[in-house]
Amino acid sequence: MPYVMTVDQQGSRRGPDRVGEALARLGDGLRPVLPFERTAGDEFQGVLGTPEAVLEVTVRLVRLGGWSIGIGAGPVQNPLPPSTRAAAGPAFLCARRAVDAAKQRPMRLAVRGAVPPDAADAQAVLSALAVLVARRSPQAWEAIDLVEDGRTQAEAAAELGISRQAVGQRLAAASWELERELRPTAARLLARAAG
Repeated sequence: MPYVMTVDQQGSRRGPDRVGEALARLGDGLRPVLPFERTAGDEFQGVLGTPEAVLEVTVRLVRLGGWSIGIGAGPVQNPLPPSTRAAAGPAFLCARRAVDAAKQRPMRLAVRGAVPPDAADAQAVLSALAVLVARRSPQAWEAIDLVEDGRTQAEAAAELGISRQAVGQRLAAASWELERELRPTAARLLARAAG
């Protein structure tokens, strides 16, 4: 079951357009069902095939900062057209309601789905995950990026010019292990929210 993400730039009237930057960050390593593309002004939308892909996009957007993130879980009309802008279905309506709700929430993230109680549970877990990600320092991200790229903590330490213990401290301060524990739970809840 696909997932639709509708994302809106916060405060776009007061600052530069950042959609191009976000689209470039989302193009790396993701295999969307329909690619992310600008839908109107400072908003973009894409269709993803797995809850894990939704989580990856969410983490990347929270890390960038300045986005309201709406996640719609449910069916879409098939066959899918080649463009996200031409697609339709309940998941698109859910994503629209979600991004509107996200603008009113502290973490600027909301989930709407075919099964509302599971969508609410997914929203709660994703919001907790967003809090962890948003609080990370640039130093923590340096360590996380290296370890997630396949390096050991010792290799990351050597590359960063710090001790292995310091890498471990950065990962702990960033709640990296907790993120890794929350992701499967969030994925299961997103799957349930889709019906």
